[in-house]
Amino acid sequence: MIKVGIIGGAGYTAGELIRLLINHPDVEIIFVHSESNAGNKITDIHTGLFGETDLIFTSETPFDEIDLLFFCTAHGDTRKFIESHNLPEELRIIDLSTDYRLDAPGNDFIYGLPELNRKYIIRSKRVTNPGCFATAIQLALLPLAKNLLLNNEIHVHAITGSTGAGQKPSQTSHFSWRNDNISIYKPFTHQHLDEIRQSLSKLQNSFSAPINFIPVRGNFSRGIFASLYLDCPVEIELLKDLYNSYYDDHNFTFLTDKMPDLKQVVNTNKCLLYLEKHDNKLLIVSVIDNLLKGASGQAVHNMNLLFGLHERVGLHLKPSAF
Repeated sequence: MIKVGIIGGAGYTAGELIRLLINHPDVEIIFVHSESNAGNKITDIHTGLFGETDLIFTSETPFDEIDLLFFCTAHGDTRKFIESHNLPEELRIIDLSTDYRLDAPGNDFIYGLPELNRKYIIRSKRVTNPGCFATAIQLALLPLAKNLLLNNEIHVHAITGSTGAGQKPSQTSHFSWRNDNISIYKPFTHQHLDEIRQSLSKLQNSFSAPINFIPVRGNFSRGIFASLYLDCPVEIELLKDLYNSYYDDHNFTFLTDKMPDLKQVVNTNKCLLYLEKHDNKLLIVSVIDNLLKGASGQAVHNMNLLFGLHERVGLHLKPSAF
């Protein structure tokens, strides 16, 4: 059994991670750390797990009892924790925050997008999980980058559910504001752009075109629906061949011939892609669950890779299609 600990156990991503791990046949959760909830039942916070687990939040961190440590912490807190604690050298880490996603001197984390870095993840000890928007957008573009076809401006419009803002209430996640509403935030400046460009440049080092990204807050709970378009002279059938070839040996990303919708992927670790040509314009649609493929499901996928398990173990999930 893989013995795991979780730091930062009270948020949405932690709740989904716990749900996946307690149903994973090869995992035992040793502790779920939360200073503010220590002594409380997991189900006091993650009420959807009532009847599924008797785990208690703890302020203790017995690192010597675990093989893998997940960080579901606020951005900036993972780095602080690692720098202030003496972690065992052999302890493997998967971080769901932004802290180690960008290459930098001394950063020994592997960027954990399996469709890009699977062969490196398998050999690593420390993995940094991609952002949710970054996951949806990169999966839409990786086959083009591999074939050196990103030579024009890329336009991205992506709408996300309210869980993308985290569990802590805010003005823009409050029900009375979010319901029956829609709004743009961080146009052209979203923080995930840096990791997207970093990944695409590794496949196509000549890539320098602008990515015009408009993130949108949706009036639903979970999921990301991203639509991208760019100039591309390649015929649609050849493009479909390139995409099918790229994702042929990957277990969660699929090209569909019908325009996808969110309910096909919500509650799964899948990404569905759709391609359509209009004259010289290529339209790409990418849909994922922001909490699973965009966070906790991808973290479990990375865990399976780290420990030599089949990628789909613990991730056979039914979409909320109706």
